[in-house]
Amino acid sequence: MSSSESILNKYELIIGLEVHAQLATNTKIFSSDPAHFGAEPNQHTSPVSLGLPGALPKINEQVVVFAIKMGLATHCNINLVNRFDRKNYFYADLPKGYQITQDELPICQGGYIKLIAKDKSERKIRINRIHMEEDAGKSLHDKDDTYSLIDLNRAGVPLIEIVSEPDIRSAEEAGACLAEIRKLVKYLGICDGNMEEGSLRCDANISVRLKGEKAFGNRCEVKNLNSIRNLQRAINFEFQRQVGLVEAGEKVEQNTLNFDSATGVTLALRSKEMAYDYRYFPEPDLPPLHLTKEWIAGLKKELPELPESRMQRYTGQYKLSEYDASILTSEREIADYFEAVVKHTTSYKASANWMIGPIQSYLNETGKTIGDFPIPTATLATVISLVDKGMINNTAAVQQVFPALIQNPKIDVMTLVQQMNLLIDTNNDDLGKYINEAISTYPDKVKEYHTGKKGVLGLFMGEIMRLSKGKIDPKTANKLVVEKLESLK
Repeated sequence: MSSSESILNKYELIIGLEVHAQLATNTKIFSSDPAHFGAEPNQHTSPVSLGLPGALPKINEQVVVFAIKMGLATHCNINLVNRFDRKNYFYADLPKGYQITQDELPICQGGYIKLIAKDKSERKIRINRIHMEEDAGKSLHDKDDTYSLIDLNRAGVPLIEIVSEPDIRSAEEAGACLAEIRKLVKYLGICDGNMEEGSLRCDANISVRLKGEKAFGNRCEVKNLNSIRNLQRAINFEFQRQVGLVEAGEKVEQNTLNFDSATGVTLALRSKEMAYDYRYFPEPDLPPLHLTKEWIAGLKKELPELPESRMQRYTGQYKLSEYDASILTSEREIADYFEAVVKHTTSYKASANWMIGPIQSYLNETGKTIGDFPIPTATLATVISLVDKGMINNTAAVQQVFPALIQNPKIDVMTLVQQMNLLIDTNNDDLGKYINEAISTYPDKVKEYHTGKKGVLGLFMGEIMRLSKGKIDPKTANKLVVEKLESLK
């Protein structure tokens, strides 16, 4: 262990996350302006989002629904009475000079995010609160050589902010927590989770303390981290920087920081504000929200089956490994497609292999999502069935049938297989001929097999597949070639 690693091991890393999720509503939180991404600058605006005098906000009910669903999915208490507050600060892209948010009475409190570590142990990252608020506009610094420009399309777009307790102890754990939040908002359909476009943004509060100490050190907040990788890089840099300051007898200043992804370092933006700097007070133009238990119960019934429940079902009902189940449940659309496939087949493991292997490779290579995948679920199940019945071999299915179906997904699978001349020859006389020819081609490898080098079976199988043009059942062929080799001892 190096001396620097030894020094770092003396300290404990303390992390809390603040995750802003831009909600997938049609309109903004307090006005009827469109909330969609991608319009020309300053086209999605109105007197309300521009903060003009006399313009009054009105709450978008869908925002409240989405916030409650996220609270229910993360085991929060839903506050039946909650209210909006004004958070006062000046910034060029905040036209009113304040942000409407929730301070003392947020809509959700006291939940948790469950993480599963590599050693299968569970960690619950507590949630302090989830609150609703409006987004600010966007400052553009690279469009003009002389001036910064302001685009207010984003001003008033609805957000929920998920604030964790300082329970996270490593960059890896922080990344896992953010990934779980991203997965949940996408499962719920309340946010597209696109970090590059800013639909999901993360701030990290980071401090260090000597192991065994109770008090927290001064924290720094790294703002607007736009990927899980950059979150982890920023945390690791800050850990080393803050430990270096403490070891040198210096004080960690409580600053707000920016992370430079090109250099991998954090840079101070301003001193960290405290709550009293914002001069919070109740929003006078919006009454408190009064919710009912019956309404919340109805929203709970609308929740989709969430990743944790699906994981348990896939490992239980379908007997899949935890790895396979975790991959299949990573995206709701992937899980939905898989479940549609297994409605037509009980070959659960084979179906999972197709999802994780050929289909995922196709999606990665083309940059498409499962929603764009052309092969119907019943068609894929038919291919799996033909392999199970020994009518075509898996290699031919993956390398020949699959690409052909991508090009012509409506064709009948059996018709396609017959056209491609891929049906396995069940004539064992022909198979025996191929086996004899392969063995006679490599007499030296026969001797190696008899000396215990069982790996040469692959050579014989490759030659048999070549001779038969792939039209054999590999399991049957493998069994017969072993029997033949054993008989030659």
